[in-house]
Amino acid sequence: MSSHPVIVRNLRKRYGQTEAVRGIGFSIAAGEIFGLLGPNGAGKTSTLECLVGLREPDSGEREICGLDARRFPAEVKQKIGVALQNTSLPDKLTPREALNLFGSFYKNRADTETLLQRFDLVEKADLSFDALSGGQRQRLALALAFVNKPELVILDEPTTGLDPHARHELHAEILRMKADGYTVLLSTHYLEEAERLCDRIAILDHGVVVATGTTRELIAGSDSQQLVSLTTDIAIALSEYARLPGASEPSVDGCTARFRTGRATETVAALARLLDEKGAQLVDLQLRKASLEDLFLRLTQSTPIAAESPPKAVRA
Repeated sequence: MSSHPVIVRNLRKRYGQTEAVRGIGFSIAAGEIFGLLGPNGAGKTSTLECLVGLREPDSGEREICGLDARRFPAEVKQKIGVALQNTSLPDKLTPREALNLFGSFYKNRADTETLLQRFDLVEKADLSFDALSGGQRQRLALALAFVNKPELVILDEPTTGLDPHARHELHAEILRMKADGYTVLLSTHYLEEAERLCDRIAILDHGVVVATGTTRELIAGSDSQQLVSLTTDIAIALSEYARLPGASEPSVDGCTARFRTGRATETVAALARLLDEKGAQLVDLQLRKASLEDLFLRLTQSTPIAAESPPKAVRA
């Protein structure tokens, strides 16, 4: 197995006048879960489709499991397992039949009964696809990704549309993949999902990688500023907060103010003097370091979908 199952250099893909992927590059080490994090339309799915051979990129290099994906596309497909965001199968096809069918396409195939057990599908093995719940269909999609005993597993937003219980189960399964030694490439727009599952993250925006690293590295590298939020018993003008030493990006909403500072001790001391001068009482004060969400919003200028509140739930 290659020490870096995925190496991407200067990948580009255009649809008409829209350049969806604009020179993306990253590498993934063996045995890690690597996340592509970005808002809808950032280029995550286009990137994955280029990697797995569903779309031909306009330019760039793709080395998958030690093979040049452009020169050896058939060989690459034998080494990867893929679960796309939506899995569609014939309505009357059963999980057992689907696993047997997909397994027949590969030289190195996993045992169907073993996959049914691993992905908790034994009781549903002979039900038709149209009788499966959303969570069960996603588990079948993961099982199908393992029919060829892959070196690399690629998951495109696998938990979108699932209820919290089904998403929790899939999270556990993805972590099990890592524990079993698999390399996983995961795309998501859920911040908490990326933080919980991924060893490293690449943040995408408008087809470009804008930051790469572990969550801790990304936050530490963004800036050293802390976020200050306070509420007072009387309103204080925005201009007063703007004059505090070290304060930046101040905002005021009634008696609540927020700003950033890279000199927290000095800023808070000056804030105390300001409140005393104005005769204001402090009702609440919070200081916190920057989070992945703060970094995400600053880099993408987008509002992420809440990790625990997907817009549409499908019961498992």
